[in-house]
Amino acid sequence: MALGEMQRVLEAIKRSSRPLICVPRQAGADGYASAIGLARVLEKLDKKADIVAADGATPKNLRFLPGHEKVSPRLENLRRFVIEIDASKTKVDELTYELKDDKLVIHLSPKKGFWDAKDMSVSSTGYRYDLIVCLGAADLESCAHLYADHPDFFYRTPILNVDHRAENEHFGQLNVVDLTAVSVSEVVHDLVEAIEPGLLDEETVTALLTGMISKTKSFKTHNVSPKTLQTASKLVAKGARREAIVHNLYRTRSVPTLRLWGRALARLKVDSSASFVWTLLSQQDFLHAGAEEDDLPDVIEELIASTPDAKTVALIYETAAHEIVAIVRTERPPSEVRLAFPGKTIVQAEREVVERQTKKPA
Repeated sequence: MALGEMQRVLEAIKRSSRPLICVPRQAGADGYASAIGLARVLEKLDKKADIVAADGATPKNLRFLPGHEKVSPRLENLRRFVIEIDASKTKVDELTYELKDDKLVIHLSPKKGFWDAKDMSVSSTGYRYDLIVCLGAADLESCAHLYADHPDFFYRTPILNVDHRAENEHFGQLNVVDLTAVSVSEVVHDLVEAIEPGLLDEETVTALLTGMISKTKSFKTHNVSPKTLQTASKLVAKGARREAIVHNLYRTRSVPTLRLWGRALARLKVDSSASFVWTLLSQQDFLHAGAEEDDLPDVIEELIASTPDAKTVALIYETAAHEIVAIVRTERPPSEVRLAFPGKTIVQAEREVVERQTKKPA
């Protein structure tokens, strides 16, 4: 990034008093961990930062990171409605309110005299956040309902777009897109170092190393560079708790998760010519295993570990609402998509997914 652009990014962060960190859909552990780490840095700069994630609350395996509970699944209270009363002619004696037929009725009693309509005005405040930091979003649509429900907020608020992928559309007023990095956490690390290296305390570097380890499968993916390893070494030197990270990411599979994995493994199917493996999970499988949809990321990781020759892995499952969804993950290039199959059975969805993955190019 040009020096002038980085200076503009640093100035925008310093000027902001209430930033919002936005984690897009399918951001994975890298997105959540980098958001938690960045929020801690911003708080050290005396900025009250909130985190909102399109995929909901922090995944179970990341809840060892302090600050994980601050992640919210939706945007709320973006603006306030203000009622002003001219209290120069008479003071307020009592204020009460009640809900009547889905309407809020506010009662004001003056100490003496009365008010009329010209003594009152109503307005709405500006948005409570003055900067949006998007982590790992290729475009605004990647923010799913966060953007779809509040497009005006995203258009009227400056956006700092932080990513590492070539498909990023540079949609922010400010863009920090480092194609040499392998994770958002790595880009956030470099950004924080540019602001002030002393902001990287033990909790922050642990969060950032968590994102890097998760994204690179413990630095085993093909795109790990010497720069990435150097950054990881810096994080460890600053106190990142590598053993705690590895333990929580890879060694804490719950019994329900292992049961669900066993059911998935029993139905595993392979198309060797396409380097493609897939499996099915019905709602009965979840009930018998005592597992929930939150356990699926761990199941997919186990499937990938069990089938190292596969380039693509698909998990087709039935949700608690009896809808059919497929999670399809490819390793090169790394990507994950979720497909919905409204009105179709799990067998019909399986047929579509398999045909799509094994179809020979024309």
